Amino acid sequence: MNTLTDNQAVTITNVSILPPIAQKKMQCWIRSRHLIYSGNFFIYETVDYSAVERFGDCIEALGGAVISVNSVGKVWMGDRRQVILYRAKASLQTPHHDLHHYWIKYGSFRTRFDERV
Repeated sequence: MNTLTDNQAVTITNVSILPPIAQKKMQCWIRSRHLIYSGNFFIYETVDYSAVERFGDCIEALGGAVISVNSVGKVWMGDRRQVILYRAKASLQTPHHDLHHYWIKYGSFRTRFDERV
């Protein structure tokens, strides 16, 4: 049995998402219109900042990188509450990734928060 003494440090590593799980999550975001493909970049919009962090984990698991995260304004939730809308921009290094083909089939050119509806 391995036990720790008082002077030993415990290191906790970040648990990364496996690529198949990351791809499934991103497919779900494409269908729900949180994630769109614009130019050569994936654009993710949400009102939950922890979802932006999960998006970043998924992009990194697939070999990409998050380029920027910005707050783009406020969105009404109900009659009396406004929340901040976050937009993350990411790139995958592979130009013909399966997610691009999935977006062509099931995606949209506008996110669910787009006001041009």
